[in-house]
Amino acid sequence: MNQPLRRIESTLVFLPAENIDTDQICPARFLTTTSRNGFAQALFADWRFNQEGEPRPEFPLNRKEAIGARILVAGRNFGCGSSREHAVWALRDNGIQAVIAPSLADIFKRNALKNGVVPVTVDDASHAALIAFEKSRIVAVVDLERLSVAWPGGEARFAIEPFERHCLLEGVDELGFLLGQDAAIAAYEKIDPRD
Repeated sequence: MNQPLRRIESTLVFLPAENIDTDQICPARFLTTTSRNGFAQALFADWRFNQEGEPRPEFPLNRKEAIGARILVAGRNFGCGSSREHAVWALRDNGIQAVIAPSLADIFKRNALKNGVVPVTVDDASHAALIAFEKSRIVAVVDLERLSVAWPGGEARFAIEPFERHCLLEGVDELGFLLGQDAAIAAYEKIDPRD
């Protein structure tokens, strides 16, 4: 069960490099469990921490402006590479609820949707407008009901399939959705003449 998501209002954290793959998001050495929790330290571990395990102050997620940010503005083809769900788990464990990029890798996008992280694909002009605020501290709003992202002086629309949107709004995954239909399934079974 995920947290229901309707409106994410947050400051932004920027990581606009292109082709950031899932091994960079969550390095392979952290893939020792199938639990969905406990991946906070794994997120960008090789970039965020030095050899001694201390935070690198220049890395965007370690800057004080990133504290509490729930929206990541990423570069093109974010989440490419292997299909590891752990990458999304690491983002979520760090409080990231939405990733905005001009393109997201398909498997990453599917994993995000299944794990309560909103994948927001915007056009190049909107992405450039957001990146222009990289050195500023602004608040943006990802509105899942309106399927829009808004920032000071701009707004863009994005698309999510209706069923996936429903699951995000209700805070359920596919299995949770099916389990929520138990009463309707039982009622149908009582009237179905094909027994």
